[in-house]
Amino acid sequence: MTFLRGYLICLATFLCSTMGPVAEARQPAMNNEPGKGIQRTMRLLATSTPAKRNHVRILFYGQSITEQSWSKQVADNIRKRFPNADLEIENRAIGGFASQLLRRTAEYDLYPFNPDLMIFHVYGSHIDYETIIRNTRERTTAEILMQTDHVTAWPPANPSEKDDEGLWWTELMNHTFLPEIATKHGCALVDVRTGWLQHLREHKLEPKALLKDGVHLNDAGCDVMAKLVSDYLVYRPDLNEQNKRVSDVSLKNLKWVNNEAKVAFTGTGVDLLPDAKGFSGSLNFLIDGKPVSAFPEAYAFTRPDPAPWSPHFIRRIDHASPLLAEDWTLTVNEVSNEGKSFRYSVKGSVTGPDGEGSSEGPFRSTSGRLLIDPADFFRNGELKAGYTVRWRAYLMGTDRLNSIAPFDPSLENPIRIVHGLKAGPHTLTIHRFGPISLSRLRIFSPQN
Repeated sequence: MTFLRGYLICLATFLCSTMGPVAEARQPAMNNEPGKGIQRTMRLLATSTPAKRNHVRILFYGQSITEQSWSKQVADNIRKRFPNADLEIENRAIGGFASQLLRRTAEYDLYPFNPDLMIFHVYGSHIDYETIIRNTRERTTAEILMQTDHVTAWPPANPSEKDDEGLWWTELMNHTFLPEIATKHGCALVDVRTGWLQHLREHKLEPKALLKDGVHLNDAGCDVMAKLVSDYLVYRPDLNEQNKRVSDVSLKNLKWVNNEAKVAFTGTGVDLLPDAKGFSGSLNFLIDGKPVSAFPEAYAFTRPDPAPWSPHFIRRIDHASPLLAEDWTLTVNEVSNEGKSFRYSVKGSVTGPDGEGSSEGPFRSTSGRLLIDPADFFRNGELKAGYTVRWRAYLMGTDRLNSIAPFDPSLENPIRIVHGLKAGPHTLTIHRFGPISLSRLRIFSPQN
């Protein structure tokens, strides 16, 4: 934390030297109009009925503040207010991971999940913060609800670099950078900070009254945060928001020629929404004439296990060669006497033994299916020989779909055909084996 604090202070000093006084940079008005920027998600929630239960995916992402119980309160509130929605809600926040670190783990946690709505709060560099937001915009179709910071100390009336550096940076982040990022990337922004100050003043409280330490929320603080975020999650058809990033295409009149049909689409992914009566045959899928599994960008890695803050965690793993769906294991073979460096080997369940590396330098596996930057090794505790880290490479889609049993007709039951394609025009070819009727496709187009 000392390093991070120093980094942020130096960064803020540079920025303000080029931007002028912070007070002058606080001009961008914060748009805190409830519901604005998230109306596709809210419409799906509000229009769900017992006969038509829309599938809605919500992701909480950030660090330790987002891990706290307020996020569960918000999730429970959504379930209570919209009992007919078919909800998939996950919290993948990682305590202690500022934006500089979370930018790396988002490769596991965020982009492959492709939520309908991401509720996001993180401290750290505004540069890496914006990188996460920009990547989310380019690689997913998520609506994004950003949060400003809650209050840990009374803000100075006219902040400058002469004030406490932490307060100075906080004012700059909340009144300049976050509003600018939200505006630039079309994100919703809930002004937690203003609501928090109002609550403190109305109830004649000091900031510490809502905290259990210098920054984390106590139970009362969690209640306030949950209310501020929940109050933003409202359905507002009067806003007339047009979100074209996700669209459904009916397949009722699909033309089959020799049991083959083609659907042109522009985007990065496709889900199949099958007919509730199911089918007993099978379907094969091609994208631009190739199997889904032939697209390297359609693969992802799961977050390695053990989790962050274990003796050894890998923040990000890349690859140079096409992946296979398989399980991977990194085994620590040798640890130096002082415990600072180590040697390891990797093995894939399909690839087999795939090389050895050292924490002292970059690693490229023999097959090229693993690239590891030693800067992404995250140590916390004693590391011993024999320690293992495991993760999985998986295809974000499928080449073949075998029979589907009949299911509740009120559910959408989306099945991912492909995700992660390069944005642009594509052609989906469907081969059917058996008398199969299909309902809809859902097309994901981040660029729209």
